[in-house]
Amino acid sequence: MADQQEASITLPSDPASVSVARRYVTDVVSEWGLPAGSETVDTVRLIVSELTTNAVQHTFGQSPTFTVDLTLERDEELRIGVTDSHPRWPQRLPAAVRQDNGRGMVIIRSLTAQSGGRLSVTPTPEGGKTVWIALPWTAAVRN
Repeated sequence: MADQQEASITLPSDPASVSVARRYVTDVVSEWGLPAGSETVDTVRLIVSELTTNAVQHTFGQSPTFTVDLTLERDEELRIGVTDSHPRWPQRLPAAVRQDNGRGMVIIRSLTAQSGGRLSVTPTPEGGKTVWIALPWTAAVRN
């Protein structure tokens, strides 16, 4: 395998794009060797669903598109990045918050931590941001 594999898709900031992004990411990681029925695929699918939903709902029409980037580095780490052009970064909510929405980042942080991964947010040159999730790959492929 090459040292690094990459895939990317840019979609309109529309609710219908969330399922397209989920399907795209699931197909890519399966092609890269992640077993289709594994718990890790379910985790990746849910993380992508939450990240892309956030990109659609919380950019308030200021980001006409969002991009999902996937990188598999040396069969060791899967990086998932969701980029939008809205300048506002995700807010950290207390775990005890009771509301119908706004829990996406709580879910993402929890799933990432449970998987032994990490989360980071980086600015883009255009003034937006990318929310990155890095997950260990070798353990995922063995499961």
